Formats: sequence, structure tokens, C-alpha cells
Amino acid sequence: MPFITTKKDATEIFYKDWGSGQPVVFSHGWPLTADAWDPQAQLVADNGFRAIAHDRRGGGRSGQTWDGNDLDTYADDLADLIEALDLRDVILVGHSTGGGEVTRYIGRHGTGRVAKAVLLGAIPPLMLKTPDNPEGLPIDAFDQIRDGVATDRSQFYEDLSAQFYGANRSGSTVSQGIRDEFWLWSMSVGIKGAYDCVKAFSETDLTEDLKRFDIPTLIAHGDDDQIVPIVASAMKSSKIVEGATLKVYPGAPHGLAMVPKFAEQFNADLLAFARS
Repeated sequence: MPFITTKKDATEIFYKDWGSGQPVVFSHGWPLTADAWDPQAQLVADNGFRAIAHDRRGGGRSGQTWDGNDLDTYADDLADLIEALDLRDVILVGHSTGGGEVTRYIGRHGTGRVAKAVLLGAIPPLMLKTPDNPEGLPIDAFDQIRDGVATDRSQFYEDLSAQFYGANRSGSTVSQGIRDEFWLWSMSVGIKGAYDCVKAFSETDLTEDLKRFDIPTLIAHGDDDQIVPIVASAMKSSKIVEGATLKVYPGAPHGLAMVPKFAEQFNADLLAFARS
């Protein structure tokens, strides 16, 4: 399997590399792996692009480090991957925490190698409720996630999959297989990395990073996202990133790219944006 070794601490980062052409680099959400992007990676590779997706440190096939489970390090790992493969004219695609990773990458490393960006159900600018961010979620919500990971993560992930995919909504057609897949990916993430990442995705303010975007950017979000509420994320980010295109999917959940009912439209939008 292909790996790169990070400059900071020699951590091995696993990645998939499919197809050829302009590179599309996918960053996955918490607590998943690169496999969550397989349908979209296949889509772009089938249509003349080079699809690359990596497992974030802490889980999957990448190294499970004790330290470095924070957005600065995630962004630097992404930079190491891009530089190691000498990728240019890159289209960055990030979901949820992966959207924060992409945003912090641009904040720390700029857009010299980047052509476009897609933020799907992404955490920026800030998930935590503060006096300056009243639309965010209270710290108690994130403490509950930490408690779930620390005490019975297997059952916690099974339960979380319902909210993640909107399987708890009336009329949902989400299959048990999709929910089982979520559990399988989540359980491959080390408990330390999963636990630490909660602080990373909830308390990291990415406002200044968003201001560094100077490339075409698609901000996509479901308006029934129970994990990253749209009012505190996409609605704000789309006003901060100059010239950003906001795409709202009515009734769509957080993991919309993995739910056939919504994935078809997102896939069409992703491909159209990549080609534009």
C-alpha cells in the first residue's frame, strides 16, 4: 500500500491514488477514513481526473500517533502529501473535519498548488458556541461525544450513524449497510486520535483561514445536517470566502455524499465544478 512519511514526526500516512489528470485530493470527516470518499474518487477518476484520498493520522491505515491530533498537524500532513506527490493545480475536497483540514491547509500553506476547493458539510468557521458565535453548539454537546468515545465507542458509533445519515428522520431510506459501514470505518480509528479530534473540530476557529481563500470555492451543505448545523457553518463561511458558491441540499443530512438519495446530485455538482 502507498504511504508518505511526514516531515514533522515521521508518521506514515496511507493514501489511495486512482486515475490520471488534474488531481482531486479528498479529506474525509471524523471519525472515518479515506474509504468514505470511494464513490466520489471513482467518479472523478472515471472522468479524467486523478483521485487521491488519504487516511488522516490516528486511524485507518495511517499511523496512530499519540500527539498531533489537531488541525495544524492535519493540515501539515496534507501539505506533505501534496508535496511528496508533487501535485499542482489541485482541487481540494473536504468533508466535515476534512473541510477544516482543507481550510487550515490554505491558511497555513496558501493556494500556490491549489486551483479550487470544495467544502462539504464542513466545520468552518467555528462549531463551538461562544459570545461571538451564538449559532454554534454548546460545549456540552462535544463533551457528550468525548464521553461516548471514551466509554463505549462501539455503541456510540452505531447510534451516531443515525444522525450522520439522517436515518432517524421519517421516511429515511438509509440502509443498514450504510450504517454498518460507518461503524466499521469508525472502529478503525484509534481511541486517542478520535478523542483528541473532538477538540480539534469543535474549538478551532478557522475564520482567518477562510479569508485566505483566493480560488473558486464551492461550499455545499445539507439543510438537515444534525452534526454540523448549516447556520453556524456554511451560511457563515460562504459570506467570508470571497466569491464562494453556496449550494444547499434540501433535507440532506451530514453524510449526504454517502446516501444515494442525495449523492447523485452532489456527485453531479462536484464533477461540474471540477470541470468548470
